[in-house]
Amino acid sequence: MTDLLPPSQEYNERLRAREALVARRTAVHFRLGNIRLMLAIAAAIIGWLSLISHLLPIWWLALPLVIFMGVAAYHTKVLRALACAERAVLYYKNGIARIEDKWAGRGEKGERFIDPHHIYAADLDLFGKGSLFELLSTGRTRIGEETLAHWLLTPSPVQIIHDRHMAVAELQHLLDFREDLAVAGEDARVGVHPAELTEWAESLPQLRSRWLRIAAPVLALMAGASVFIWIAWNTSLPLFVVVTIEAVIFYFVRNRLNEILRKTEHAFEGLELLSALLARVEAEQFQAPGLEFLRKKFISESELYSASRAVRRLQSIADRIRSRENKFLRLIDVPLMYSVQVAFAAEAWRGRYGGHVRQWLATLGEIEALVSLATYSYEHPADPFPEFISGPARFESEQLGHPLIANAICVRNDVKIGEQPRVLLVSGSNMSGKSTLLRTAGINTVLAMAGAPVRARRMRLTPLQLGTSIRINDSLQEGSSRFYAEISRLRQIFDLTAGELSVMFLLDEVLQGTNSNDRRIGTQGIVAGFLNRGAIGFLSTHDLALTGIAGNAAGDVENVHFQDELKDGRMKFDYVLRQGIVAKSNGLELMRSIGLEV
Repeated sequence: MTDLLPPSQEYNERLRAREALVARRTAVHFRLGNIRLMLAIAAAIIGWLSLISHLLPIWWLALPLVIFMGVAAYHTKVLRALACAERAVLYYKNGIARIEDKWAGRGEKGERFIDPHHIYAADLDLFGKGSLFELLSTGRTRIGEETLAHWLLTPSPVQIIHDRHMAVAELQHLLDFREDLAVAGEDARVGVHPAELTEWAESLPQLRSRWLRIAAPVLALMAGASVFIWIAWNTSLPLFVVVTIEAVIFYFVRNRLNEILRKTEHAFEGLELLSALLARVEAEQFQAPGLEFLRKKFISESELYSASRAVRRLQSIADRIRSRENKFLRLIDVPLMYSVQVAFAAEAWRGRYGGHVRQWLATLGEIEALVSLATYSYEHPADPFPEFISGPARFESEQLGHPLIANAICVRNDVKIGEQPRVLLVSGSNMSGKSTLLRTAGINTVLAMAGAPVRARRMRLTPLQLGTSIRINDSLQEGSSRFYAEISRLRQIFDLTAGELSVMFLLDEVLQGTNSNDRRIGTQGIVAGFLNRGAIGFLSTHDLALTGIAGNAAGDVENVHFQDELKDGRMKFDYVLRQGIVAKSNGLELMRSIGLEV
């Protein structure tokens, strides 16, 4: 389906259609429930007339029971379809919330990816409530979330970024495909445990005995035949002998059986969702070469099998393993050699497909991450892909905005650093917008290096590695002061300059944990050191003594500022970036306005 309508209108129309579908399926659900109740009552009446009053033959009881089973099977399909429609309703409601900037707290926050020691993640709100991850992520599997998180945490090569641009450009128009992925499976929650499943799939086989693999079904057939012999000739000796042999075998292999079947407990969770996602991807024909290359990883070269069919087979084995908890099946487990045969089925699957599982999961994770970026791109059509250029480090943007700030209140600014100036020194009072400018440049660089659109009218940059020092605090657990924590982070950023990518540093209120003289000298040295290594960056300060620092050459450092105004006892900010050093400070006036005698 092409995007002839604006995203909000398209989503609203689809939402109304899905809500109508929910209403229809809910009505069918209630009708079928009533029919099942009437059939149960009819079966009870017929049973009473047959068994108690003897007015009807007993076979009449089969009629309502057969109809009841048929209606129950159809009712199950209706309930699944209803759940699918309800997930589609939620999918479009969440999409509308993102478009209307009301999404915070509705999505997956990615809190398990929080790393306070990462070189920029905590400073740029990549994870947590109201984070970039929550805005972007639409993944259904943990591997999809992990892939997206990795892209945000690690800059990607430019060629891979260009391939992602092509894939995102195609996926953003495939609304039906993206919806199908969002509603697949029986559970709306994120499923599939990639680490456990991969570990199980790649582990060594535990049952290698060929004779036991043949003996297990043979003994099960002999046990069944012995039951008939017992019934027909009234002798239980054959059954006793067979079951005794089976029990002895069970005794010697029980530890290996438990080892095999115990490891499947978490590994096999979410297989229904996984097979549904794989089947939907396999069914799609993509135009982008990168996407089609990913899709073909799910299908064998000879097309004898596909990932989705293989996972469905594993799901069937998993269902048989779980059925061992059934009380009746426990009674006949040994005679049927049920656990042994299920374990061999799992081992056979692992032997044939286990080596492919890691690739299947990684590929699905990549497709899910691309779908997340495509969804963001579709919902924010004004956000373009950045242009990557070669040469010395450069970051240029027009109308740069922060993607986590509501569009209605987001103030955008033109920002340019590269050959001249190489560093922007941002001055202004607290809350005037200095830190937000640094985070805006940083988070858009993260988006750019992940292959996503950026919140700007236009953006050009060289491939960059970010390093930030914005939210540095002391740590009682680690026994470090704020100043020590900050200079440790500065050392980490400095070490990045030895890498392949040029570094862009973001330093907020640099070295504020020391005296003004050391701060000025230290900041001057830090800037010179970074520039000598080819880095570019931003510094912010409300200390006007730092605005006089210079780079290694004239024009390396440029002063810009944000203004504020104290009016009626309240600070007013316009968040517009201006050239030069801030000309006034309202700190004393603000203190007086709240009654402090200064």
